[in-house]
Amino acid sequence: MVPCNRVVTVTINPSIDQTISIPNFTAGAVNRVQSSQMDAGGKGINVASFLADYGQPITVTGFLGVDNDEIFRRLFQQKEIDDRCVRVAGSTRIGLKISDMVQHRTTEINFPGQTPEPADLVRLFDILKELSRDHEWFVLSGSIPAGVSASIYAQMVDVLAGKKVVLDTSGEGFQRAVAAGPWLIKPNAEELGEFAGRRLETCDAIVEVAHSLMQQHNITSVAVSMGKEGAIFIEGDETIWAVPPPVEVKSTVGAGDAMVAGTVAGKIRGLSLAECAKLATAFSVTAISQIGSGLPSIAAVEAARERVTTRKL
Repeated sequence: MVPCNRVVTVTINPSIDQTISIPNFTAGAVNRVQSSQMDAGGKGINVASFLADYGQPITVTGFLGVDNDEIFRRLFQQKEIDDRCVRVAGSTRIGLKISDMVQHRTTEINFPGQTPEPADLVRLFDILKELSRDHEWFVLSGSIPAGVSASIYAQMVDVLAGKKVVLDTSGEGFQRAVAAGPWLIKPNAEELGEFAGRRLETCDAIVEVAHSLMQQHNITSVAVSMGKEGAIFIEGDETIWAVPPPVEVKSTVGAGDAMVAGTVAGKIRGLSLAECAKLATAFSVTAISQIGSGLPSIAAVEAARERVTTRKL
C-alpha cells in the first residue's frame, strides 16, 4: 500500500547535471566523449526523484532559475511530483559529471548557483510554513548558494519544529543546522570527521561521534555513509552496519541522495532499523548501477535489498 502522507524535499542550490561518459578520462589530455545526457539535479531533486519512483507522494520546493526550468518541469510532470519551487531570476547552474567506467571514477565540476533575493527567501519560508500544515517529512539537502547565510538550514529546522526533518549537507551549514536538532542527519564518514575535528578511521569512532551528537542536540537517528564499505545506521541504543553487495559502478553521483530517499521510505513504512538500513542501501546500490537520477525499477531495488547484509554493532 502506497503511503498517503507526502514528503517535502528542499533544494536551495539545484543544478542541471550534464553527465559525460569518457573511458580512461585523463586530465590535461584530449578526451573523446562516448555519450552524454542532461538531468534535472540537485540533492533534494534527486531524493524526490528516487522517492517518486518508489511510489511515495512527494512535494519539492527550493529555488529554480526561471530561464531554464523546463527540464525540471518535465521531470516533475513525468513523475507526478508536486512543484512548489520558487522561481528566481537567471538560470539554474550546470553541474558537469565526467564518468569513467574503465577506471571506475567520477569527476565532478560544479558551477556556483544563483543568489536568491531577500524576497525569494521570504517566499520560500512562507511556503515551508504552509507545507508544514499537512506534511510530516522534510528533507533539507545540498549546498548553500553564494550570498545566503550558512544558518539557513538551522532556520528551517526551527521553522519546522515538531516535524521529521532530515538533514544532508556539509561544512558550516551542517554544523549550524545540527545544533538546531533535526530528526535525522546523513553525513558521510568524512563529513562527520570534519565536524568532529579528526579522522574517523573505525566504526567505533563513527558511532562514538554519532551518539555524542544525538545526545547533545536531541537527534533521533543518524545514518553515516562509508562508500563501498556500506553505511552505519544508529537509533536509540541500536546500531546497524549495512554492507552492499558488489556491483558494477557506473556513476557515484546521487548515491548519498538515494540512501536518504531509501531511509525516509523505510521509516514511513515502519520498517525496523535493520530493514530500513537494507532498503536505504539497496536504493544506493541501484543508483550507482546506472547513469542519471531515479530508480531503474522497484523490482531492482527489492532484488538488491535481498543481497544487502547487516549486522549489529
